[in-house]
Amino acid sequence: MMKKVLLPLLVLMLSACGAKAGNQQKADGSAAQASEAQATAEVRTPAPQFTLNDINGAPLSLSDLKGKWVILDFWGSWCPWCIKGFPSLKEAYKEYAGKVEILGIDCRDSQQVWKDAVKKYELPWLQVYCPDDSDLLQKYEIQGFPTKFIIDPEGNIANVTIGEDPEFFNILKGLVK
Repeated sequence: MMKKVLLPLLVLMLSACGAKAGNQQKADGSAAQASEAQATAEVRTPAPQFTLNDINGAPLSLSDLKGKWVILDFWGSWCPWCIKGFPSLKEAYKEYAGKVEILGIDCRDSQQVWKDAVKKYELPWLQVYCPDDSDLLQKYEIQGFPTKFIIDPEGNIANVTIGEDPEFFNILKGLVK
């Protein structure tokens, strides 16, 4: 009975995060490979502009970063796949220092929970808070978490990756030469 209740809950949680599922247990207890589809698309459309407050309460606009490659990382402290991706994002932050800016966009947390998560996970890149009344998730058509956008120096969307997908970093490498 417990497995029948927990499995749908686990599937729902993973779906909400837009994540790849690893080995899941079927209701009968047998292991099954399950993976949620990863959406990776290459596009070149203008990135919707926005201004949100950074961790110190100062406004930060996407246009402030024009002229640089930018990774927009839509995340939340409640999303285990978002947290799982931080080590790889930290590696990219170091590897592309001076070439790429990372802008973390926290979603669906309170401001205090967001600030605590940035501190706990030692996230060194730019961070902004997306309040619940913002239309930013609709503007960017966010379907799951994490979602990462690569924005080119002209301000166009060069790539969108939904979910935690290591291929994102190969795409980044191909774009930022």
